Amino acid sequence: LFLLSPAAHSLSAMKMIQCVLRMLFLSVLVAFAACNAPPVPLDDILIEKTFVPEQCVRAVKVGDYVRYHYIGTFPDGKKFDSSYDRGSTYNVFVGKKQLIEGMDKALVGMCVNERSLVKIPPHLAYGKRGYGDIIPADSILHFDVLLLDVWNPEDGVQINTYHTPSTCERKVEVSDYVRYHYNGTLLDGTLFDSSHTRMRTYDTYVGIGWLIAGMDQGLLGMCVGERRIITMPPSLGYGENGDGSDIPGQASLVFDVVLLDLHNPRDGITVTNQVVPESCTRKSVSGDFVRYHYNGSLLDGTFFDSSYSRNRTYDTYVGRGYVIAGMDEGLIGVCVGEKRTITIPPHLAYGEEGTGSKIPGSAVLVFDVHIIDFHNPSDITEVKVTYMPEECGRQTKKGDFIKYHYNASLMDGTSIDSTYNYGKTYNIVLGANQVVPGMEEGLMEMCVGEKRHLIIPPHLGYGERGVPGSAVLVFDIELIDMEEGLPEGYMFIWNDDVSPDLFAEMDKDENKQVEPSEFTDYIMRQVTEGKGRLAPGFDPYRIIDNMFSNQDRNGDGKITEAEFKLKADEPAHDEL
Repeated sequence: LFLLSPAAHSLSAMKMIQCVLRMLFLSVLVAFAACNAPPVPLDDILIEKTFVPEQCVRAVKVGDYVRYHYIGTFPDGKKFDSSYDRGSTYNVFVGKKQLIEGMDKALVGMCVNERSLVKIPPHLAYGKRGYGDIIPADSILHFDVLLLDVWNPEDGVQINTYHTPSTCERKVEVSDYVRYHYNGTLLDGTLFDSSHTRMRTYDTYVGIGWLIAGMDQGLLGMCVGERRIITMPPSLGYGENGDGSDIPGQASLVFDVVLLDLHNPRDGITVTNQVVPESCTRKSVSGDFVRYHYNGSLLDGTFFDSSYSRNRTYDTYVGRGYVIAGMDEGLIGVCVGEKRTITIPPHLAYGEEGTGSKIPGSAVLVFDVHIIDFHNPSDITEVKVTYMPEECGRQTKKGDFIKYHYNASLMDGTSIDSTYNYGKTYNIVLGANQVVPGMEEGLMEMCVGEKRHLIIPPHLGYGERGVPGSAVLVFDIELIDMEEGLPEGYMFIWNDDVSPDLFAEMDKDENKQVEPSEFTDYIMRQVTEGKGRLAPGFDPYRIIDNMFSNQDRNGDGKITEAEFKLKADEPAHDEL
């Protein structure tokens, strides 16, 4: 146009405007005709899917039974029927002429939770007869349909396992007792029940009719820790009538289940994962007192208790009913240092009641046990000679003053104490109750240079108040030196004949009485000169004070000649 002359340009522009106006007028005429034209008759149903779920759990086939909601309207939007108004789904078989033909066709292929707008022509609806006063003859019907459930009379239980534990030592069988959690939903995902919300497992026998048939079947073969989806038709659920509350009639049920525990009333304890030390000279028997550590858990691994957390062993007699029956049995025949896993069914543990918050009722218990030591109240000190010198001039006896080294430990090898750490021997008088009875016994009749291995039960050691309490102690000892003691009952003896003027020799100031200082000086001089001996291993001045007190009959702090007597002249006591 821009290449034309001005006159031609004006003429062409006018023609174009006329053309555009003509086209607009024709468009308006077409639109008006379309709006006033009679509707084009439907030859078949029209389906507009208004919502399609991400996953199609199941699509309807001919012969299936469905539950769905709908709103029925005429093309002008006037409602003539609704399942929502009745408060219940419409339930029917598909493809068996129980519905108008158009709805029968529309439902085939629908997925659970799918929503569709279905337009049905009269010949596939109520035709020329209509439906009473509700639906006039030759009516096109619109249905807003939401499919909630579908199943088939041939359906059985469907199982989808979505988690399998790495180990499965046992699977659920008929007559087993199980503990499990579940979420129960309808096929459209509507939750109707959950054990999780009650914070308590569902506990029951399997396969003996205590459950709906579908759950009885769906639990068989499960492992502890396994998770599975169990889907069942109403014939294996709550049937035509539902449960009268949250589960409608003819509803498919979906249970998301995790198995936590299983046992059988015939079960005994099981012992697994045994780690037995190479050297096992003794095994526990009924009546023994055992010290052990443990971790306690449920069968699904839920922790409930541990002796380690208290930093103290559990100490008890076995075979006497002091612990649960399963543990009583599981601790028989163990070695010191042994580790084992003891699995205990509830009838040998805490039964149907459990212990409250930590151990639920009917729970199988798993204990990982480490035996630290055990003994029997009838045990004596075990003495094993580990080294004997070639020459042994004399052996230790009661009253001897001895020096020895030791390493002390528990039965599991835990070190307690050692004289080597201090760089000096431990020195005692045998028979003077200066060490525990078991050590006293173990040091008897020993040679200088000899080495021994002692195992001392707690009743001959430090008893219940030891460190730790009721512990069996192990001592590796070596006798370094000994000094012969005095005869039993003596704290001082003469090496030579006793002077006939003994009292006069003590009475240095010749005042006819012996003062404490005179008595002490005299005795110490006899010892120094080798004429007498004090009992070794004791404070010499305490011995002499004791001897003086025995001679001072009237307690006036002086000994008179009348009071003074030799041991041979009176009943036995520790004096001259």
